[in-house]
Amino acid sequence: MSGVGELGTKLDLPEDYRPSDEEEFMNPRQREYFRQKLLLWRADLMAESSETLQHLKDDSLAEPDLADRATLEAERALELRTRDRERKLISKIDAALSRIEDGSYGFCEVTDEPIGLRRLEARPIATLSLEAQERHEHRERTHREE
Repeated sequence: MSGVGELGTKLDLPEDYRPSDEEEFMNPRQREYFRQKLLLWRADLMAESSETLQHLKDDSLAEPDLADRATLEAERALELRTRDRERKLISKIDAALSRIEDGSYGFCEVTDEPIGLRRLEARPIATLSLEAQERHEHRERTHREE
């Protein structure tokens, strides 16, 4: 992996680089690692989206059999819902990439504390620390029950 670090300097990351707690949190190497991870994820989603569009164009709803047509319509609706979720995910990836650029990536938007490398590895678009996320989910459950 390679990319551009602070002040436009080229930043080369070894193939096996993984952020570690031994490093300063969100140093240029870590930011570049997550930037590349997000860009790859985004590219994969965009490619899947293109495949789906082509698949939807190729499929014909002119099936003579009503059961086959209903099945095809149900599959198409499911694909469209999946693509809509992925479109929203791409928007979150873009927001995370913007946070990398402005220096706020990796820090909880509620507490300003580090989110944590393990959480960011698992969910690179995370905006809340684990504790803040748990509080948020608890409040949501409480409000739903009222």
